Amino acid sequence: MQRFLFSIGACLTLGAIILAGQRPPVTQPRATSGDSAVEPDWKEKLTITVGHKDADIVGTTDRAIQAGVDYVARFGGGTVKILPGTYKLRNSIFLQSKVRLLGAGDETILFKEPSISTKLADDSDWFDQEITLADAAGFQLGDGVTLRARGDGKTYDTVIKRTLVARTGNRFKLDRPLRDNFWRRGNAVVVSVFPLVTAEYATDLAIENLTLDGNRAKNDNLDGNYGGCLFFQDCSRITIRGVTARNNNGDGISWQICHDVLVENCTAENNAQLGLHPGSGSQRPVIRNNKLKDNDIGIFFCWGVRHGLAEKNHLDGNRVGISIGHHDTDNLVTLNDIMHSKNVGILFRPERGKEFAGHRNRIVKNRLIDNGGPSAAAIDIQGGTESITIEGNEFTETREPAQRVAVRIGAQTRDINVKDNKIRGFAKEIEDGKR
Repeated sequence: MQRFLFSIGACLTLGAIILAGQRPPVTQPRATSGDSAVEPDWKEKLTITVGHKDADIVGTTDRAIQAGVDYVARFGGGTVKILPGTYKLRNSIFLQSKVRLLGAGDETILFKEPSISTKLADDSDWFDQEITLADAAGFQLGDGVTLRARGDGKTYDTVIKRTLVARTGNRFKLDRPLRDNFWRRGNAVVVSVFPLVTAEYATDLAIENLTLDGNRAKNDNLDGNYGGCLFFQDCSRITIRGVTARNNNGDGISWQICHDVLVENCTAENNAQLGLHPGSGSQRPVIRNNKLKDNDIGIFFCWGVRHGLAEKNHLDGNRVGISIGHHDTDNLVTLNDIMHSKNVGILFRPERGKEFAGHRNRIVKNRLIDNGGPSAAAIDIQGGTESITIEGNEFTETREPAQRVAVRIGAQTRDINVKDNKIRGFAKEIEDGKR
């Protein structure tokens, strides 16, 4: 019995030693079935070229690019290299996990065809997988479409995106069921708008060196919660680098409930809504070295965006430079140039009270130049926003001072720490509504 107890004690002691130590590092990784955490650094990976000519897949539309994506995804991932040229899109490019979309910068252009719209000629219930169009002229099989309608008792439109996959006359089958009611009494319409590149429930994506043009003048609006030149929903670990997202009747780049997204060395310009839209619930976004020009809002922190970094971006001529609000907490905005914003450089939105506001954010070492109108503030902190640090920034106003303010602090705010900033050319440096 004594020997048995000794053996148990020895085992427990050895177990404690093992638990207290560190797991040996993987120095010679191997490809092992089911192991996605550790992968050898392969010198070559599967690559498919898509182009107007001299490519693995020859074509000039979304179908050719989608064929490349589906091919490499079938084998666990790889690169789809889109050769120089303009590719006209009637539907989204749907990415899958571990797929990299690579272009030739300004020479590879994904261009949105003009949109068309019509009302529904018959009601479709939530369990249906078909719609009937009042006027089907211009719609084709394979088109990406967005349906909108106001359901009974709702104060907002239901919005879904689908693809037309079969037809008889004006009746079209959809790639997926509706799962909501689209009734004529709710002003149901179908519009051929969609994000140019998109993904849902995917991981480890890369989009690099591409130009995406939304053809804003000839397309209906698609709200940034559903689309953009680039749009991602419920994805993780996305790298977007060297991409131009321009001329979209909606957002430039939008991601919703997506984590660990890197947007680097990109341009978002002349988009009707948001340049970059780190969307609801997105954790740890990194937004670095981007040019955001002539959008409605340059960077819009949506709901519950946390632990993000916006660094070394150049924001010029947007209506609002950066907007922070609903439960957007613990973010750092640093080393950015924010200039010529029409309304305000940085806005902390009032939301619905302090329990909804964006707290514990830091605005550090930015340059804010000529933002807002004659009575505007370069930084405007509204509502019940708390625990904001504004430190080491340069505020410059080269126009007449008028009634311009560098930092406006709302009456309901708390713990707003403004220190060590350089402020020049304003009528007032700080306007504190609590005093």
